[in-house]
Amino acid sequence: MIQSLQKLFTFDEYLEFLETQPENIRYELHDGDIIQMPPPSGKHEQIVAFLTMILGYECLRLKLNYGIPKTATVKPENKMSGYYPDVLLMNFSNLGNEPLWEKQSILSKPDSIPLVIEVVSTNWRDDYHKKFADYEEMGIQEYWIVDYAALGSKELIGDPKQPTITIYSLSDEGEYRGKQFRGDDRIKSPTFPDLNLTVEQIFSVRY
Repeated sequence: MIQSLQKLFTFDEYLEFLETQPENIRYELHDGDIIQMPPPSGKHEQIVAFLTMILGYECLRLKLNYGIPKTATVKPENKMSGYYPDVLLMNFSNLGNEPLWEKQSILSKPDSIPLVIEVVSTNWRDDYHKKFADYEEMGIQEYWIVDYAALGSKELIGDPKQPTITIYSLSDEGEYRGKQFRGDDRIKSPTFPDLNLTVEQIFSVRY
C-alpha cells in the first residue's frame, strides 16, 4: 500500500479529500489513514468484469432484488475507514435504511451487502487481514478473496503457494468460516448455491 498523507482523517474529511482528487485514482480510508490504492493490472480487471457479469446474471435468473454498483463505499460503523470492494453485491430492498446512500452512495448496514469480493493485488495484507476483520465485524454474510497470482502468504494459501479463491461465510457465532478452492474445484457460494463455476474458469476468464 502507498500511504499518501500522514495525519489521521475523519470519514467526513476523507470524503472532502476525495472531491479534490482525479477520478482515475482510488483512495481508501484505513483507520484514519488515506491510502492510495495500487493501479489494477489488466488481469485483475478481467476477473472483476467476469465475476460482475456472472453474478449479475445469477441475480436476474434467481429474481433476486440485488445489483452490483459501479462505485460504492463500504463504511464500517464507528470506524474511520471506508473501502471500495472490487465487487459489491447490493440489496436494493435495504437501501432505505442507509442514511448516506442517496447523496453519497455509502453503505454501512450488513443487510445492504450480501456479498463482497476482493481480487488480491500487491496490498494483499489488507484483503486477508484488515478488510477480513472489518467485513466480519460488520456482519457481511459472504466474503470472497480471489488470489489469482498467489500473493498471499504460505500460511494463508498453503505451501507451495498456488492461485486460490477463499470463500468465507458468517457463522451463527458471527465469525467467518472459510473454504479454499483451486484449479478445477467448483466454488461453493452460500449466496449462489447453484453457481456452476470452477476456479480455473474464473482465473482464465472463460465459460
